[in-house]
Amino acid sequence: MRTIKTIATATTALISLALFTVANHQPALADEAISPAVHQYTTLTPESASRFVRLALACIHLEYPNKLNQTLKDESFLLPPRELHPAFFGCYDWHSSVHGHWMLTKLAREYPELPERQEIIDGLSRSLSAENIAGEVAYFDNESASWERTYGWAWLLKLATELDAWDADAGQAFAAALAPLAELIRNRYMDFLPRQEYPIRTGVHPNTAFGLSFAYDYAEALGDTEFKDSIVAAAHRYYLDDEECPLSWEPGGEDFLSPCFEEAALMARILPRPDFADWLAEFLPSLPDADSLHPANVSDRSDPKIVHLDGLNLSRAWNLYVIANAIDDAPLATHLRDKAAQHLAATLPHVTSEHYEGSHWLGSFAIYALTRGR
Repeated sequence: MRTIKTIATATTALISLALFTVANHQPALADEAISPAVHQYTTLTPESASRFVRLALACIHLEYPNKLNQTLKDESFLLPPRELHPAFFGCYDWHSSVHGHWMLTKLAREYPELPERQEIIDGLSRSLSAENIAGEVAYFDNESASWERTYGWAWLLKLATELDAWDADAGQAFAAALAPLAELIRNRYMDFLPRQEYPIRTGVHPNTAFGLSFAYDYAEALGDTEFKDSIVAAAHRYYLDDEECPLSWEPGGEDFLSPCFEEAALMARILPRPDFADWLAEFLPSLPDADSLHPANVSDRSDPKIVHLDGLNLSRAWNLYVIANAIDDAPLATHLRDKAAQHLAATLPHVTSEHYEGSHWLGSFAIYALTRGR
């Protein structure tokens, strides 16, 4: 554990050099007139990208501590994480390992001149071999049908989407290696969605809207019309008639996703702009209220549940950007981007700390929020 704390503390110091403190934060303006302080929270630089890379590289092959969350059928399942999950055994749990790999892929693709590029490729090569992915497929075949449904499923498809978009030779090789697992997850969605009669509206892993959002991005990017149509049909069935989401009930004490904003960001993806504007006005009528949404306070970052609220601030930020980009109401869009920047400012200085409870996963949330804000 001392090694983990040393890694996290060093990374904290590095990232803090690239980010203003919360005290420097000023309210965001429209994109074309954004203030210099908020610019630090809405723009990812190559220098800060490198620092996030270091965080992920220190994590993806760190086997312990580990939370397996498995069902034991017999003693043959009592194996170390690296054998159960040959590709995704690091970063404390399976889904965090998957989105750590996504973060590395995202940064390598968008910043090809990163000094850590070869380290990223070497790290991904160690994980994303055809043999390792076959081992992951075998695990899914032997586990409960609900294992990692749908949070881990969604991040796996997000990784597959990013690899498919990475036109470097290495990216395409990794995409081909991952394809059998991505296909398995895609087919599990296709089997599950018609059977899921009611959405799950929680603020943690099983949230249906979150799982559908990343799955929709995958289907659209890969041109999978059948999958996309299934997702749209499910979203209409679950959410089209929703009204007055109780935003005042948020956040829950261990949320890292906002039930209201996850749903709104999904509908922003699938509804035509005029229809989405009408739907949003009914679903979140209090959204234009400048005092209705504040970043969550995180009272104890050593607590693995309370630190979820740092993730909530980051996921709220990316959803606010998604919603802002889907509406034509310029003042409201500016207001939402302002709120997104406030949420980023509240959490980015704390993305890494001496507490592995947050540092093993928050970097991925931060990168996704920062890249959605462009």
